[in-house]
Amino acid sequence: MLYDLRRIDARVRWLVTLLLCTLGVSYAFGAWMVGLYAGFTPRSVAATYAEPVMTMRMPPETTVVVEHELAPSDMGIEEHRVDRALLVQDTHVHVPMYGVIATLLSVVALGLAIPRWAGFGLVTVLFAAPWLDFIGMWLTKLASPRFAVLTLAGGWAMGLGYMIVAVLAFWQMWRPEKGVRV
Repeated sequence: MLYDLRRIDARVRWLVTLLLCTLGVSYAFGAWMVGLYAGFTPRSVAATYAEPVMTMRMPPETTVVVEHELAPSDMGIEEHRVDRALLVQDTHVHVPMYGVIATLLSVVALGLAIPRWAGFGLVTVLFAAPWLDFIGMWLTKLASPRFAVLTLAGGWAMGLGYMIVAVLAFWQMWRPEKGVRV
């Protein structure tokens, strides 16, 4: 370990606590925004990022009643679609910020009392998750709607990585120990 969050100065533990709480609020609102605009299923993510497919409706052969799916736009509900220009902008803004966040969480993870291999794994997840997220978005846009699952995997991995770091850090920094003063 480079340093030990369990025994470091209380001011540093307080700094880490505030950082993790701030990132937690950010992640919660980020998840809310994803739920509002892209959803949490491969189908809804694909509908947000994939290029629209043009289809032509054929008239029924012999029937009186015709059932057909209604698009949200048919009911006056606007669908959120991310075009290529917005995806370029989102990538330009979010990828560097995700790198900064992954770095901050990794620095916290380096102070955790966890096995060396777990530290490598946690740092890898923290950096790989946003890559999966955006690679999934781009592949969904350019190749196939099936890649939406990568976007979901990346998003869930980001949340899981944050939760692991935060829970372990809070536990190791603030749990009462006999004979140790805060």
